[in-house]
Amino acid sequence: MTSAAEQRAPAGEPVAGSGQPAAAHGARRAVPPVPVVWPGAPTPLGARFRVGPDGAAGTNFALWAAGAEAVRVCLFDEGGRETPVPLTELTHEIWHGFVPGVMPGQRYGYRVEGRWDPWTGARWNPAKLLLDPYARAVDGEFGLPPEVYGHVRDWPDQSVADTVRDERDSAPYVPKGVVVHDDDDWSDDRRPKTPWADSVIYELHVRGFTRLHPGVPEELRGTYAGLAHPAAVEHLVKLGVTAVELLPVHQFAHEDHLLRRGLRNYWGYNSIGYFAPHAAYAATGTTGQQVGEFKRMVRALHAAGIEVILDVVYNHTAEAGELGPTLSLKGIDNRGYYRLQGDARRYADYTGCGNTLHVVQPQVLRLITDSLRYWVTEMGVDGFRFDLAAALARSMHDVDMLSPFLAVIAQDPVLRRVKLIAEPWDIGSGGYQVGAFPPLWTEWNDRYRDTVRDFWRHALPDVREMGYRLSGSSDLYAWGGRRPYASVNFVTAHDGFTLRDLVSYDTKHNEANGENNRDGTHDNRSWNCGTEGETDDERVRALRRRQLRNLLTTLLLSTGVPMLVAGDELGRTQRGNNNAYCQDNEIGWLDWSLLEQPGWRALYDLTARLIALRHRHPVLRRRAFFSGRSQTADGLRDLAWFTSRGAEMTEGDWYAPAATLGMYLSGRDIPGRDERGAPVVDDSFLAVLHAGDRSTGFVLPGAPWAERYEVVVDTSVEEQTAAPGTVHPAGAEITVPARSVLLLRVA
Repeated sequence: MTSAAEQRAPAGEPVAGSGQPAAAHGARRAVPPVPVVWPGAPTPLGARFRVGPDGAAGTNFALWAAGAEAVRVCLFDEGGRETPVPLTELTHEIWHGFVPGVMPGQRYGYRVEGRWDPWTGARWNPAKLLLDPYARAVDGEFGLPPEVYGHVRDWPDQSVADTVRDERDSAPYVPKGVVVHDDDDWSDDRRPKTPWADSVIYELHVRGFTRLHPGVPEELRGTYAGLAHPAAVEHLVKLGVTAVELLPVHQFAHEDHLLRRGLRNYWGYNSIGYFAPHAAYAATGTTGQQVGEFKRMVRALHAAGIEVILDVVYNHTAEAGELGPTLSLKGIDNRGYYRLQGDARRYADYTGCGNTLHVVQPQVLRLITDSLRYWVTEMGVDGFRFDLAAALARSMHDVDMLSPFLAVIAQDPVLRRVKLIAEPWDIGSGGYQVGAFPPLWTEWNDRYRDTVRDFWRHALPDVREMGYRLSGSSDLYAWGGRRPYASVNFVTAHDGFTLRDLVSYDTKHNEANGENNRDGTHDNRSWNCGTEGETDDERVRALRRRQLRNLLTTLLLSTGVPMLVAGDELGRTQRGNNNAYCQDNEIGWLDWSLLEQPGWRALYDLTARLIALRHRHPVLRRRAFFSGRSQTADGLRDLAWFTSRGAEMTEGDWYAPAATLGMYLSGRDIPGRDERGAPVVDDSFLAVLHAGDRSTGFVLPGAPWAERYEVVVDTSVEEQTAAPGTVHPAGAEITVPARSVLLLRVA
């Protein structure tokens, strides 16, 4: 019988793998006899070490592969010799078997046989060794030589290349799954369980955070163990953050176009193993040791009162589109795992990465939810940030807030209790969904980011938008029982300029990425303070540091959940690169020497002081939206807005051009009660934000708002002090320096 490739190949063209020496195609070595295999069980999926019949220790293998004609689990010894074991039991589209004697540390992969018919979406190719989607650990890295592609990558006619099956063996060129012994009950761990309203999130990269840290032993830098080291944890504790949000730590692969340029995928948004900690971040080994190392990291952070949130990429995989490699799902059941177009050769791409997981399919939904539960129950994590979450919320085509994915999460007894953060957009039609996710979810609020950036570069036409963003974005989230902490407020994220670069560059400088500066967004809403890039002009440098203080102070005084990016508190720069996804070097790593420079040390001290202030004062972390109405006879409201004249803002004031905004937060009218049922009462504060390039007068509101005001924070001052500040009587006109924030405590 001829293969589909032979049937479809243009006349006169050879089928890949035919007519060439076997050695040129990575011919398989002779294999030993097939081990004994017992029926085993179809659940749980994956490779699970356990005690089988008659007390025999071994591993149960179970793989969902609907439509496949045969499945073999292939065992590899230390020398790379392969032993294929047929799985002959088939239950509800799951191929399974128990292999006695297979112990933890065993490396393995799958070969799946079936039709090769790309025109109908069928892309089975048993020459390709496939990673188990449920592998708990992965040994080795993904390179992308021609052998790992299911089709002939270098076929002369590229328009049909994806239809010509490549018969070369990929096993020598791909990583293997590793059998892991799950024997940890977490009985000695204590989760911090920080309430959403009290949370301060710190987004960091496991490798980049400690790669240059002088207090972390060199052999641990850039690893899970490095992040767990006391020197790294100490920084987080002193800063006062309550959670770290880790850029992707699922096993990921590097894209071909990066490898060709001598670069690597640094950020990791190219997942291929949803149960496996990325092996390259392990200091202790990659044949299962990475699992224990990750767990110890989580325990160390929990012991310091810090939660662990994972940035997860369930919207697409590293297999890209029809011209991408065959690494796992594509070769197991392409039609079952991926969204395909009407022309089933092509993939529906709502992610910009070549493919989109078909979350409406039950087996895909099971894969994702099994993975999420695993990371919570067996790896100890406390929540997830979902990359391009709108892609997960799509039903057949449109984004649907009643989609199977969101419905399953809402009723799952494990997942509904952890922190759930949506990146509420994808690149497909109707994909922008900020404010639309249901209760239980919080969202990255890019409206907050854009508004705060525009205010401090004095680019807002009026202050209406700024008022909403400072007070919790009720225009977006005050529905369906949602709370102010539904808004994750951020000014910067991993994607885009660092905070320092935001005030140092007007345009992106991504030349190091090798894409002729075409990559990365053009919409940075940045201002370089008069000079592009680094400068020796001390006036420009001082202004930039003041702008950083303004941005950080605004973020940490706003209602909602603040998110900082690791290094912004140190003045970290990426040299103007706003898309450093492939910069696994000093551009992407934290420069800890900045702490030794007085100006940047002062920025760190201010950030820590503002976070501490936020922790002390419940008025800054409200659990309910402001009403703006008076609750008492004296007319004092929980939130009031003032012009520089000291008068409450009228509707006309909101629409008028302005560079100054006064926000009064009453600590007397905080809804809710404390744990003992007592009313929550706090100090009241007046925040004055002035984005103008000249100083301005501001009249401090009189009765009933206050009798006097004490300055707590003044961002015009480089060195902040925790000592009580200047006291002003109510009704006095004070001078607010150009481009500054004053925070005053009400007496």
